[in-house]
Amino acid sequence: MAVLTPRRRWKGYSKPQRTELYLRWSLYLVPLMMLALIVLATTAQTGRPDADDSARVCLVVGLAVTLLTLRALRTSLDHYLKRPTDHLRWLVALAAVTVAGCWAVLLLGPADGGPGSPDAPPFTTVVVSALLSTAFCPASVGLRTRWACLAGLSTQLLVAPAALMAGLGAPTTTGLLVGNLVGFAFIGFSCRSFAWLQSVVWELDTAREAQARLAVAEERLRFSRDLHDVMGRNLTTIALKSELAVQLARRGRPEAADQMTEVQRIAQESQREVRDVVRGYRTADLHAEAIGARAVLRAADVACEIDLGEDADELPLPVQSVLGWVIREATTNVLRHSEAGRCSIRLRREDGRAVLELENDGVPAVPLPSQGGGTGLRGLRERLAVHDGELTVPDVGPGRFRMFASVPL
Repeated sequence: MAVLTPRRRWKGYSKPQRTELYLRWSLYLVPLMMLALIVLATTAQTGRPDADDSARVCLVVGLAVTLLTLRALRTSLDHYLKRPTDHLRWLVALAAVTVAGCWAVLLLGPADGGPGSPDAPPFTTVVVSALLSTAFCPASVGLRTRWACLAGLSTQLLVAPAALMAGLGAPTTTGLLVGNLVGFAFIGFSCRSFAWLQSVVWELDTAREAQARLAVAEERLRFSRDLHDVMGRNLTTIALKSELAVQLARRGRPEAADQMTEVQRIAQESQREVRDVVRGYRTADLHAEAIGARAVLRAADVACEIDLGEDADELPLPVQSVLGWVIREATTNVLRHSEAGRCSIRLRREDGRAVLELENDGVPAVPLPSQGGGTGLRGLRERLAVHDGELTVPDVGPGRFRMFASVPL
């Protein structure tokens, strides 16, 4: 079994999966940046005998809160995307560790900002602000807005007594709380926006799949409606005439044979009409399929370029029909088996054959789990073989797909 490199794994992801990976790591950067801020704040105190122990406590608490935040952020985002998770347990654990860590940092920290600045607040206030802001990030994603605000305010109130006991004073403590609330609003809005954007991406992907399923269902309904219109009247007539023939036969009337002859004629006519319906269903018009392919691909945000040439109408009708089927199946493959951004379809004559070329990008290096095996290309080869045609799929390098369908004229 081949080992997937990070690059091949990335190419195997769908667009929604890539978007989610990008947004997740964008959210993970928030606690990592806060940890970097804590490290800078404690590093600046190097050389102060009264701050060495406090700096070590800040680093340990900062690392513990960051790791818990990353885990809680992951489960909170899964909960926001309506996936099964245990985010509340991690949020409670994070809140408890954060409050306890803030108390330890404040009570074990120095009482001033350092030599030469006795009136400055201690560096531990920066650490406490970073810890509280870090812990609020997953709460803003995993909880409703009002509960997230209540959680942020509660942690502030639980930390306030420790700030007063550390000797910060009421004005400094009040300023610390107000500043943290402003930071909470910014961080909460940013994290919530990232989560909302990811949910929108998945909703659009789900809507696209639903649209494809509805198109298939609509085509099935059309076929069933046509078949019902053709066969309903004839089958009713056959049933009535058969019943009449049975009654006449029981009475020994010679008209029973005439009725069965009429049943036979209607049955043969029904067979012919069913063949016409199936033939019409299995026949694809080249221009109609090209127009439909362009509309469907553009609706899926795929830039589509179709060139059938000026003499496409001069092709034999069987050739137009089979090439129309190639366009239909190729369009389905582009939508189901790739994340294409561009697709081109060109028709040309070459050495007495009609050659249809299709090319698209966005082919994943590893097939997506939702793709399955598929029988579309095999079905096209069977259709082309009936007209002595052939289908070739050359290797054009990673990320691209090219297909040639040729039919003799």
